[in-house]
Amino acid sequence: MPQEPNPRRWWAIAALVLTSLAVGFDVTILNLALPSMATELGAGNAELQWFVTVYTLVFAAGMIPAGVLGDRYGRKKTLLAALVIFGISSLAAAYAPSAGVFIGARAVLGLGAALIMPTMLALIPAMFTAEERPKAIGTLAGASMLAFPIGPVLGGWLLNHFWWGSVFLINIPVVVVAFLAVAAWLPESRAERRRRVDWGGLVLSCAALTALTYGLIAIGERGWGDAAVIAPLASGAAALALFVLWERRAAEPLVDLSLFTSARFTAGTAVATVVNFTMFGVLFTLPQYFQAILGTDAMGSSLRLLPLIAGMLAGMLTASRLSRTIGPKLAAALGLTLLAVGLFYGATTGTTSGTAMTATWTAVYGLGLGFVLPTAMDAALSALSPGNVGVGAAVNQSIRTLGGSFGAAILGSILTSAYRAGVPEQARESVFAGLATTSADTVRAAFIHGLDLVLVTCGALGAAGVLLALVWLPASSTRPRHRSPETIRTPVGGSG
Repeated sequence: MPQEPNPRRWWAIAALVLTSLAVGFDVTILNLALPSMATELGAGNAELQWFVTVYTLVFAAGMIPAGVLGDRYGRKKTLLAALVIFGISSLAAAYAPSAGVFIGARAVLGLGAALIMPTMLALIPAMFTAEERPKAIGTLAGASMLAFPIGPVLGGWLLNHFWWGSVFLINIPVVVVAFLAVAAWLPESRAERRRRVDWGGLVLSCAALTALTYGLIAIGERGWGDAAVIAPLASGAAALALFVLWERRAAEPLVDLSLFTSARFTAGTAVATVVNFTMFGVLFTLPQYFQAILGTDAMGSSLRLLPLIAGMLAGMLTASRLSRTIGPKLAAALGLTLLAVGLFYGATTGTTSGTAMTATWTAVYGLGLGFVLPTAMDAALSALSPGNVGVGAAVNQSIRTLGGSFGAAILGSILTSAYRAGVPEQARESVFAGLATTSADTVRAAFIHGLDLVLVTCGALGAAGVLLALVWLPASSTRPRHRSPETIRTPVGGSG
């Protein structure tokens, strides 16, 4: 770090905030655009699932090796390259002429996001003093949080006034400003010791995740017994087993598997992953419900997401105090209980249910989500020693993101299977195609049945998460004393 920090470094952090917002928007805005894209790109349910899943899949798989690349080749260079990738792929996504081209553009967009996020955090020590770092990190974290309330409203406004590609074009000016600011104000930095890239682990992990995701999405289209489902699921499971074996023997593994010998880390990560799984499923299905069943436009859909977002923000603002008062174990259990109650109530949705019911259950769900997510994250990261907090945080974030990716794939397949079983052949492509080809009552009833099954599944996962939190999460918020690697490795079945 320079002896005299650049006085314009806070301008640089402002540019990084814009970049962080752009990455966050891409997670929240797309769901609102799905109905329009289903019609204009002729996308069926499987393509809609890939629209959401491919971004988070590449994002999750790329975060850990991205940190290694930044350490090895320079974090400033890596961030500049990432911004170029993010900008070009945003442009390609905005003007994609077909579903296949859009999926490819989203994959590259996920790669850009994967390079951006860990590199931004790694640059903080090079720009700020030890006293300033918490404020800088908090600023970036706050920007990520702002993407949740701003994204849907901004996306709804854009979709009401422009075509669906506009939600990706807003990334371009943000990327240009961030690129110029990074080039002018950020110092170059790299790790003192250059780690080797674990190419074997990277290839095996990407192969496993892609095959598993493909198989899970295909279930909704083909059913469990089809070879197009069995083959990718089996090959994905085999690649995942090989990945674990490879990582156990690698000199510098992509993922430090010894992290999971900590009960706190494993349980906190598992609870947060369950939450992400349900959240991506809910955000995938709700905009389709609002527009296809309730007949709203994009802006109306975004406004109907506000009770969920308000509940989530209220929960997150009070989660720390609640955890200190009753302990992480009970705070997380309370959040998961609220989450499950909201989802089970939502699963009683019928064809005549309206906005008031949806607002009620989504607000309760959001409040529970806000209580449990920061509590579980804190429990996981507090288990890490100062020496492995960086890689531990990257692993935690990757697994949580994968939970969201698999949530969109699995829950989307449940929705697709239930919907297809209830409509005639000509209406099976998607609910929007169905409304144009057959009885609206039949299509609405089939979609509602699928929605309720998705919410019941999510509610059951939330209830299972309550048990997980009560058994494995710590009873108090006291930080564990970090010992040597030989003594910190307790069995995952320990009390944490």
